[in-house]
Amino acid sequence: MAAPTAESASTGGRSTTPFTRLWQRSLEHYPATAPRYAYLAIVVLTTVVLYYQLYVQYAVATSIITHFGMTYRYFVTISVIGNAVGAFASLAAGLADRWGRANMVVFGLLLTALLLLVGLPNAPDSATYLVLFSVVSFVEGVILVATPALIRDFSPQVGRATAMGSWTMGPVLGSLVVTVVTSSTLDSSTWQQELQYSGWAGVLLFVVALLWLRELAPRIRDQIMVTIRDRTLVEARAAGLDPETALKGHWRQMMSPRIGLPALGISIFLLLYYAAVGNLVVFFSTVFGYSEQRANALGNWYWAFNALTLIGIGVISDKLRVRKPLMIIGTVGSIAATITFAVLTKQHDTGYYTFAALFVAIGVLGGTAYAPWMAAFTETVEKRNPAATATGLAVWGWTIRAVVAISSLFLPLVVTSATPLVEHGAQVAAASVKAKPALAVVDAHPALFAQLAKYPPNAIPPALMAQAVQQVGVAGLATVQKAQPELAVLQKYGPSVQKASADAAGQWQTWWWVCVGGQILFLPCAFVLTGRWSPRKARQDEEEHEAAVQAELAALRGTA
Repeated sequence: MAAPTAESASTGGRSTTPFTRLWQRSLEHYPATAPRYAYLAIVVLTTVVLYYQLYVQYAVATSIITHFGMTYRYFVTISVIGNAVGAFASLAAGLADRWGRANMVVFGLLLTALLLLVGLPNAPDSATYLVLFSVVSFVEGVILVATPALIRDFSPQVGRATAMGSWTMGPVLGSLVVTVVTSSTLDSSTWQQELQYSGWAGVLLFVVALLWLRELAPRIRDQIMVTIRDRTLVEARAAGLDPETALKGHWRQMMSPRIGLPALGISIFLLLYYAAVGNLVVFFSTVFGYSEQRANALGNWYWAFNALTLIGIGVISDKLRVRKPLMIIGTVGSIAATITFAVLTKQHDTGYYTFAALFVAIGVLGGTAYAPWMAAFTETVEKRNPAATATGLAVWGWTIRAVVAISSLFLPLVVTSATPLVEHGAQVAAASVKAKPALAVVDAHPALFAQLAKYPPNAIPPALMAQAVQQVGVAGLATVQKAQPELAVLQKYGPSVQKASADAAGQWQTWWWVCVGGQILFLPCAFVLTGRWSPRKARQDEEEHEAAVQAELAALRGTA
């Protein structure tokens, strides 16, 4: 009998062809360093592209609203429904513990790419757009669970914070790609083209993932690896593991306060992040008068430094072997930075680079808290049952998407000024400019024009018309008559827009205080997670684990 090839060994003895490799992705042996890093890189890039596709609509929100004639509240409803759909998709993705993760990622990429290339840009009406965006959100909810599960599978606990920091760069770099692309191209591109750019990126990565992405077989991934040196023992144990037995009661095991409370805590900690993703353009355009491009350029500072910090803090956390102290430092710093941002919201003379510096601080401190949290959360999940990693991440995915949906629903109720400013602010501003000469005439003779307004244009009494000609002249009356459409806009929407402009800063400031509250409530949730506070004790645990591994390997060799 011919010896099995390396390829057949990696797929459990199944014969493979170039065609069957497109869906048979299971690895029966833990991969060497180079292919393992390649798989991790594909997963991270997948996350970047997916969040680029999910977030790009918010960067061109005002253009989409104008194109479909939506109300601002309807646009917010799209986000609410999308996140609600994504929440339940995350729960469904708990099946990744039974069905695997890689194919969910690969074919999810294809579906979202087609939706961004063809579906959303060609939506005939706002209702169709909502349905298609909900499908994108459903796929995102699935991949939100499948991709961190793959990251966990391919990263031992020593190195987990770096790996999870890399995965967390997906949403952050996705946001950065959105702001970089739109701030560079919006002056020459339509909103439809901006969505299609993200679709082409999805097509490219789909081809890469289709050809090269793999995942560990259940018997390998259903074990805890503390260090890469555990590889031999993990493979030796694999033959005696039954994946179905390991999964019994997995939902009950994950419905635990030690899983649910940290998931809720990090979800409310990220309220400021959600607001930045979905409303950065709306906030800076309505309160500080920034254009879409300028507001997106400001976001670059946040996303870039947040992404760098996620990796840097991940490395530091792995070197120190602890998570919790860094989470607390990052959270306390984030609270201080968010308070500063809330205070500056009502100071209209705050400069662009002041906000840029503040966004750098918020990005750095948020990354300091989040990368160690992701590592600690996955370690807490696998401590309860390593075979139920995707199930635990599904609980987190459902929680975070539910919080996003609820916050998206309540934000317009707090920031009521956003609706008139987004829907009619630009229209009123344009009408004010065009009607300026007519307004000067009207403002100089308010009593006269109050009388004229009581009559239709063709039914003004001759005596009153003669009085008008005498006071403002034929040219003045012609100027006012020519500006009637603009004056009608100002009369209809001007008061509400003016009031909203006066209220906007205070209402946004209220929401930023809500975000501060979410960060404060996160602090006690950090204590529920597994892990040491002391680097010295954490290293001692690692040494004891290494000794136990060597003893078990020696026993297995003796038995053999």
